[in-house]
Amino acid sequence: MSDLSEPVGTSDTTFSHVKPGDTPWRSDGLRDFFLYRDLGVAEATKGRVIAHLVKANMAPKKGTGWHRHEANFQIVIMTKGWAKFMYEDQVTLVEAGDCVHQRPGITHYLFDYSPDMEYLEIVSPADFKTVEVSPATQDIPVPTPWA
Repeated sequence: MSDLSEPVGTSDTTFSHVKPGDTPWRSDGLRDFFLYRDLGVAEATKGRVIAHLVKANMAPKKGTGWHRHEANFQIVIMTKGWAKFMYEDQVTLVEAGDCVHQRPGITHYLFDYSPDMEYLEIVSPADFKTVEVSPATQDIPVPTPWA
């Protein structure tokens, strides 16, 4: 595999077209309270980038916990519903239509989301690592109960 920092040429990637029924929602992703649907980008880019849809599967109880990702690039585009994150010391409401660029290494915590929450996440490299970090000193707001 070539260096992930090298420019991607047409010979380094393949064409990919994934339709909604082509890949299943899976429960074996990073968080057990979410479902994940692969969009074929990791395979097409030989691991340079991953794109997947993430949606709520269970009501929020404790959230993701404080963590950071070892990644060069990460965006979240909320396609349905909403989610509340702590980005370092700031509560951030991300609603349908919003796009968040999570700078490399930012400490964050997803603590609340709507039952219909769904977002597109794009990360480079595809095999990015998640690192749990010590809890912040501030309190985490309480999640909104689902009806």
